[in-house]
Amino acid sequence: MKKKLLYLEENLEEILMVLLLTGMVLIMGIQVFSRYVLGMSLSWSEEITRYLFIWSAFMSVSLCTRKCISIKIDQFIKIFSKRGEAMFKVVNLLLSLVFFIYLIPFSFKYLRTTIESGQVSPACSIPMYFIQSAPLICFSLTSIRLLQRLFINMEIVLGRDVKPMEEGSLAESITETVEDLEEDKK
Repeated sequence: MKKKLLYLEENLEEILMVLLLTGMVLIMGIQVFSRYVLGMSLSWSEEITRYLFIWSAFMSVSLCTRKCISIKIDQFIKIFSKRGEAMFKVVNLLLSLVFFIYLIPFSFKYLRTTIESGQVSPACSIPMYFIQSAPLICFSLTSIRLLQRLFINMEIVLGRDVKPMEEGSLAESITETVEDLEEDKK
């Protein structure tokens, strides 16, 4: 069970992105086939694809945060020691965390307004709060990912022997850090 949870924690965003993008490709493929081969157009396909795209765009923020993929100048940071590099990352992560935590209440108000309005999509009559919940959920998930990276980099700044974050190693790093802390307590 622990392995499955670690796998899910490590790959949650990628799994969701693959499902969203696969759905978009399938729906648009059916639309093209329907329009050019069958001679009729589907009224719902573009709307559903648009909503899947909105979710994938917001989900990509969390994915990029987890994988440490962002616009940055690595050469400047690389001139410092491992600890100095981690210090710069901590400052960057704190600023990013403050920004996303600042956005969460606004996305919640936006979602609440959508729920209260009872608005539905034109072609499919889907409640719009399903689509409008993307910012709240994805900003919250991004904040969690930032906190995870922040704790790992703080361990390095504090001088504990923790490996720096690399792509695809978040769950392993968290597990190793927790195990090291438990050993230190004994």
